[in-house]
Amino acid sequence: MEDGKWDNNTHPVGNATLPGKSTAPMSIQQRNLFNRDPEPWDSDDRAEQLVASVVFATGPTQEFDYVVPDALVDQAEPGRRVRVPLGKGNRLVEAYCVRVESRPVGQRPLKPLGEVVDRRSLLSPAMLRLTQWIADYYLCPWGQVLETVLPAGVRGQAGTRMATLLTLDPQGAAQLASGTLSDKHREILKMLAASKEPLTPQDLARAASCTTAPISTLRRKGLIRSTTGRISTERQVEAALPREENLELNPDQKRALDAILGSLRAQQHRTLLIHGVTGSGKTEVYIQAIQEVVRYGRQAIVLVPEISLTPQTVERFRLRFGAVAVLHSHLTDSERHWHWQRIADGRVPVIVGARSAIFAPTPHLGLIVLDEEHESSFKQDSAPRYHARDVAIFRAAAENIPLVLGSATPSLESWERARRGDFKLLEMPRRVLGRPMPDVGTIDLRADHHRTGSRGAVSRHLHQAIQAALHEGGQVILLLNRRGYSTHLQCPACGKVVRCPDCDIALTHHRTDDQALCHYCDYRDKAPVICPACNSGDIRYSGFGTQKLEAEIRGRFANATVLRMDTDTMRGRGAHERALAEFRSGKIQILVGTQMIAKGLDFPNVTLVGVIQADTALHLPDFRAAERTFHLVTQVAGRTGRGDKGGRVLVQTFSPDHPAIRSAVRHDYAAFAAQELPLRQMLHYPPFAAMIRLVIRGDSEPVTEQYAQQLGQCITASLEAQAAGARVLGPAPAPFARLRGKFRFQIQIHGADGEKLRTAVRRAEKEIPPPDNVQWIADVDPIDML
Repeated sequence: MEDGKWDNNTHPVGNATLPGKSTAPMSIQQRNLFNRDPEPWDSDDRAEQLVASVVFATGPTQEFDYVVPDALVDQAEPGRRVRVPLGKGNRLVEAYCVRVESRPVGQRPLKPLGEVVDRRSLLSPAMLRLTQWIADYYLCPWGQVLETVLPAGVRGQAGTRMATLLTLDPQGAAQLASGTLSDKHREILKMLAASKEPLTPQDLARAASCTTAPISTLRRKGLIRSTTGRISTERQVEAALPREENLELNPDQKRALDAILGSLRAQQHRTLLIHGVTGSGKTEVYIQAIQEVVRYGRQAIVLVPEISLTPQTVERFRLRFGAVAVLHSHLTDSERHWHWQRIADGRVPVIVGARSAIFAPTPHLGLIVLDEEHESSFKQDSAPRYHARDVAIFRAAAENIPLVLGSATPSLESWERARRGDFKLLEMPRRVLGRPMPDVGTIDLRADHHRTGSRGAVSRHLHQAIQAALHEGGQVILLLNRRGYSTHLQCPACGKVVRCPDCDIALTHHRTDDQALCHYCDYRDKAPVICPACNSGDIRYSGFGTQKLEAEIRGRFANATVLRMDTDTMRGRGAHERALAEFRSGKIQILVGTQMIAKGLDFPNVTLVGVIQADTALHLPDFRAAERTFHLVTQVAGRTGRGDKGGRVLVQTFSPDHPAIRSAVRHDYAAFAAQELPLRQMLHYPPFAAMIRLVIRGDSEPVTEQYAQQLGQCITASLEAQAAGARVLGPAPAPFARLRGKFRFQIQIHGADGEKLRTAVRRAEKEIPPPDNVQWIADVDPIDML
């Protein structure tokens, strides 16, 4: 959970006394904005004026109107950034222009637009409509959404510099055709005429194999026209790769591909959900569908979880398409700007990226693919709290193109929509090449716990299986979704648990630097050797994290090469890629890690997967706990059995009879959904109801709780007035009742009509301003419930 990413403008964001709101009736606020009556020379007998509407990234949340001066009429355009005067002091503030239209001249004058920042529009009309929908749906100011959609590197033009740009003048073209030029001058003009874009003098000199002196001569003669503009200093050279031939599709893959191509050829929007078991060849279906899109001269966006955005994934696309833009969180600003510009110019047919790649500025979009659509990382945990899947659905519908969702374990929201007929369900129940699904067995830790001599995280049965896999030349993956060494520190004398002073959470011991660390606020202290409460010297370090598991595996299998992958070891740039490359090459025999090793990886030599403790998230206070557990166990099980050697999976659990564990062991998604969906329906949880979660935090527990109660009462009254048939749960302390020194309360709102829920929240935002040092957020369609 990332509760620390609170917004710059947490609710309520607007300031009713801020001047300049154009849509409000005549008021004191408007008089404060201008603070003057129109002078005689301000009067204009024109019937209409050109008005630009703008929104701000921070501060006031409403739209503001400004008259466009004659000098800026040709530059003012929706999608460009502008600077406008704000407040009594008329300080220039950067804003986004979202609308330009002619309107009748009002009784009171509008302030004039100050200046236009961008030389061309950075946001297309379609992207402006998409961001406005995001703002309305996810209860976030429009300007803040635009700031999220437009990368900082693009806004700051990172990796560019001002330069002289040369183009061929019509006189130069005429001279070139006349044949009266010297050989050198003719070669220069030929190179310039052949270039699809302006060239700098240095680039033109290199292309024509000359110095800049004859170029200067042609400029003085008026045969070459020169302007100034920005050019990219980012010179990324992508190695040319041999093109790979398509793989032959099995009947399941052909049916899925034909369904996608049918929508493409009919030029109609449709959402298609591919439910394909791990190893069923979904990626090959995506690639061959995208090839059809590229043949039409269109572009495709492929979204994958950040954790799965590996060189292996990217290479598969580059081997088929050559030029591929890759967007992820580790790009520098200049790299991101370089990719963004190539995408916007239509020079890249395929864009592969994580969540934010859904905003890629494709001018010719023909298809969107969202792989591993169940992944929670597609939901952003800071404002705007959008879900990439739902944004993709809106964007695909707006652009009338197909959307393909793929997963071995679809989210129950998508599964239910397919069951109702909103999505077309495409089943791929078999692995490619007829390979069998791996055998999955459970190890009951209750029995192992009581067995004499049972110690450590690895049971005797799993130990023997690891030995056998290594002996046969196979590789092993061991999953434990907890990092650190010991998960809690406790004094057996007085029972005191060492906790974070700022959070209601036990500290985790990290042995590498011998620190007790809070995984939520990053508080850290030296690991205690005596109890801070009773001074007992018998501190007990309990629980298992990946550090302790790694140490145990190294001790048990001294001759094996072991690597740990978690956020502690994978912090350096390229660390994730290097680790996977070593494992793929066979240098590493045992890979230990958290969920980052559970998904999207294809290693044919992995013959054993061990899940150390499948119950880690099963009993959390989260209505999706069972679904998350089913996803994780099923996905990690899919990492084995992908080669000729086959594979097996062993799941250690204290709850072997839980429906989520039983269904995962049998690879039976349908059985899990049939068990879980009736519970969701009975309790009015998604996908059978819309849901908004409010989190209220503050320095004082009583003040925060009192405000949360007022908020809840206002929302309840608004829902009753709308006859929404909704229910409000809370306020109640959040599962993590204190984080980063703030007390936290939550309110859950459930109802059939999501728009009525949003209306109630908007009303509360207006009518119940929070006291000092209290903030709150609204999370629409929440994923994180802690």
